[in-house]
Amino acid sequence: MKKILLLVLLFVQVSLNAQKIEQIELGADGYFGASSLGGSYGFGPKLGFQLDENWVVGPSFRYQRSWSSLAGQTFGRTIWGAGAFVHARFKNVVYLGAEFEYLKSPTNYVNPISIDTWVPTLFIGGGFSKEYNHKIRLNVGIYYDVIDNLNSPFRNSYMMTIKNEVGQIVKFIPVIYRISFVFPIANFKKEISEDEE
Repeated sequence: MKKILLLVLLFVQVSLNAQKIEQIELGADGYFGASSLGGSYGFGPKLGFQLDENWVVGPSFRYQRSWSSLAGQTFGRTIWGAGAFVHARFKNVVYLGAEFEYLKSPTNYVNPISIDTWVPTLFIGGGFSKEYNHKIRLNVGIYYDVIDNLNSPFRNSYMMTIKNEVGQIVKFIPVIYRISFVFPIANFKKEISEDEE
C-alpha cells in the first residue's frame, strides 16, 4: 500500500513540476441510499490542479459507509482509501478521465475468512462537463473499471449485471456512473491576466 501511494504522489508531483498550474479546484462525488434492510453513503473528494485549458490532475480520497439489518442484527462496514486522477476537458462540454484508487475494504469475496483487503480500482470513462459562471463545474460520467477486482467495494454499485434463467446474478459488468461538483479555490490564470492589464 505504501509503495502504491508513494508512486501516486510521485506521479502527481512530477506532473505539477512539469506544468504551470492555472487553477486549483476542489471536487467531490457522493451518494446516499437506504431501505428497510440497510443502506450506504459515501463521498470522494478530489484536489485538482488544472495544468492548462484541458488537463486536470491530482490526488483523490474515498470514504464509504454501509450498513444492513438482518434478523435483528445490524452490521456495518467502512471503506476508505486514496488515489489519483487525470481528466481531459474539451470545449466546456465533455471530458475523458482515468481515476485510480487503492481502497481498504473489510469484505473479501475471494477468501471470506480474510478481512481488511486492499483493493485497487482503475476507472476509465467520460461524460458531460460544464462550468457555470466560473463558480461551479458539473461532471456527469460513465466509468468502466478495467481492473474489475473480485473484491471491489463498488461491485454492488455496478450498473449492469448478467443473470441466469433463474434470475441469479452470474456476472457483474464493472460500469458505474458518477456525478461530481467541482469548485475553483484558486485561479492563477485570472490573477495574472488582471495584473497584466
